[in-house]
Amino acid sequence: MTAVLPTTDATPDTDVPEVDRASWSSRAGALLVDVLPGAAVIVTMGLLALASPADGWARWAFTGAAAVALFATAVNRLMLPATTGWTLGRALCGIAVRHSAGSGAGSDAGSDAGAAVGIGRLTLRECAHLLDTLAVFVGWLWPLWDRRRRTFADMLARTEVIGVERPARNVRRLVALVLITAAVVCAAAAGVAYLTVYKHERAVDAARAQIDEQGPRIVEQMLSYSADTLAADFARAQGLTTDAYREQLVAQQQAAQKAGIKSNEYWAVSHAVLTDPPITPDRASMLLAMQGQRGDDPQNLKFITATVRADFDRSPSGQWQVANLTVLKKPQMNPAGQ
Repeated sequence: MTAVLPTTDATPDTDVPEVDRASWSSRAGALLVDVLPGAAVIVTMGLLALASPADGWARWAFTGAAAVALFATAVNRLMLPATTGWTLGRALCGIAVRHSAGSGAGSDAGSDAGAAVGIGRLTLRECAHLLDTLAVFVGWLWPLWDRRRRTFADMLARTEVIGVERPARNVRRLVALVLITAAVVCAAAAGVAYLTVYKHERAVDAARAQIDEQGPRIVEQMLSYSADTLAADFARAQGLTTDAYREQLVAQQQAAQKAGIKSNEYWAVSHAVLTDPPITPDRASMLLAMQGQRGDDPQNLKFITATVRADFDRSPSGQWQVANLTVLKKPQMNPAGQ
């Protein structure tokens, strides 16, 4: 008596339905087209924003352009595939992301196999690409030897990339337009950065050099005067100040006249251009250590030491003028010889 065992048509779990799975090169090409233009704009704008003055409009403009590029990249990678079935790069390469079409118990088989992927799963897949990158980029190379040509992100999101017929529209022209636009935007931003950032930095460097050279002389001339040429010296000092500070200087000069004028001569023995507040092409500050002498009798001169801070503004004619003078250490007077 012979026992006949029933046969089954079960397929081993390792069997995978044959579909036209996308090659690694086509996937890489599609990813470059999808990501490279936006990444180029984002990186360029980010670097230019960091190099721009913190209080200038250029930093906000570059940051806004980077945000627009990031949004456009997200729309292309997440929203377009969910609505049209394509990203720009995948349409060019003739590939598409689909639900995994596995078989056997515990596999991805089901009614969704081969169906288009929704925005939620696409978002999960994009986030999961972080695993492909953190694994020393091994996940991106995994399709080269995986039987179903999946990345780690595909395995996690239960998707696979297959070859499909390209859309009827002229995708190459659209891709070329996107690439050219990204290149033009980057070039235009570099030009704007040259005009607003590089030229600004050069102007700041020039202002620093001018104040370093002219600042001590301006303060010396403003504080020095002789009893014999008082009117001319006071008029010269007033011409070295801004309109806003001139009234305060005139009041000080009038008080000195009432107290009895004695000749004063100052000179700067050391100085430093301050960086707080930041130097601008039209504004700068300086710290000065001053020495001088006071008196009209050569036999009875008094030596003076003082520390002052001078704030400078550039006039419309390009001349540096004292906008404020603050005495940090009041003048100390010693008789000659002490």
